[in-house]
Formats: sequence, structure tokens, C-alpha cells
Amino acid sequence: MTIRIDTVPDLDRPGVGAVLASTWNVGTPERQDAAVAAITKTWESRPWPDDGPVSYSVFKGTDGESLLHLSQWRELSDYDAFVARHRAERNSEIDDAVPGIQRLRLDKYELYRGASRDPDRVPGAIVTVEVEFEGPDPARQRAWIDTVFEALGSDPAPHPGGISGHFHTSFDGTRVLNFAQWASVQDHVDALAAPGDGIGSPTPEWQRVQSFPGVVGGGVRRWLPAVSLSAG
Repeated sequence: MTIRIDTVPDLDRPGVGAVLASTWNVGTPERQDAAVAAITKTWESRPWPDDGPVSYSVFKGTDGESLLHLSQWRELSDYDAFVARHRAERNSEIDDAVPGIQRLRLDKYELYRGASRDPDRVPGAIVTVEVEFEGPDPARQRAWIDTVFEALGSDPAPHPGGISGHFHTSFDGTRVLNFAQWASVQDHVDALAAPGDGIGSPTPEWQRVQSFPGVVGGGVRRWLPAVSLSAG
């Protein structure tokens, strides 16, 4: 089976039941590039596993130190099977090429809602928005996302640099991840600098998002597309 190489995954791909997001710290921009090259080589040198991901994508943090891994799976049991049979040898080869990688965390999600303004536009940057809630509550996760979509739909002046947003809910009921595509890093910087508190116009709908009950934390990070692998 051949391997298809892109820069970003298709987050609207049918048949995806789980999305895993993990972060690594590699230390320097040079090691970011070396790790991406080692990951690509490791996956290209092996057949795509039947129990493997639907896609596996890597993004370089604009901090020059981190990598974001986003993988799509048919279901979580496929990930468990892949870990048991394939992950150790692949990680070992990557670690031989780039020693000292710190694997920081792994979160498991499923896609709830997504929207694209221009699906044919190629993103130059990825922005991840993580929202943490005070306890497990799947209904609250979805309600927060629905509130964001109401704010987006009523925004009188959305920033033209935003391309898409795909909102994922964690299986444990405590987190939301928005994987947003932007035209460039500067577009996102400019959007944050506009009037209002964060992305969005100063509207009542956005104020409801920003004051949503039960939110206890989160964060925003920017990434550059590096490689997206899938079965060809």
C-alpha cells in the first residue's frame, strides 16, 4: 500500500471515530526539522498497518521547540492495537535519529462540529485552542461549542484570515480542542489584536463564549504545517 504525503489532514474525512493529539518537546528548530524528517522516513519505510491511523500529521510549534501530532482513527481500539504491535519500533527508530525527545502528553478526542469558509484554501498556520472544564460533562462540552458557532454565525466582521475550525470533545468529558486553520500566523496575531477579548467581534454572543460557566482553563498555540501521512 502506498503512502500519500500532504501538509494537513482532511478533518472532514468520513469514518473517523477518534482523533488523538499529542505533543513532543524536541528543543530547537533544527531538531524540529530532524524529527519531522525521521518520522516521515520511518513511516515511508514500512507498509501502512491495517490497524493504523486513517491519517497521521505533524506540525511544528512556532516556539521552535515543540511538535504537535494529530492522528485520525476509525475507533480507539485501532489505536490500542497499533500501540501493541507497531509503536515501539517506530518510536525507537525516531529516537535513534533524534535522541532526547520529550513526549509530554496525549489526549483523545472525537470530532463534534466543524466549519470551513473556503475548503480549497491552503492554510499557512494552525491554531489549537484548548478549553478545560471543571469536571466531566459531555453536554457542557457540546453546549460550549454550540455557543461558539452561534457567535461565529452572528459575527459582523470575521477576520478574513480564518479558514476553518474543527471542534473536538475529549472522551473523558473535560476538554475541548479546536483545530483551526489560518492563512498565516500573522493573520491570527492580527485577529487577536483587533477590538474585543480574543478572536471575534465584541458582541453579546462572543461575551457568552468568554463567560461560559464551568470553564477553568485552556490555552492557545500556533503551529506550522509539516507533514500529513495517509494510506494512498
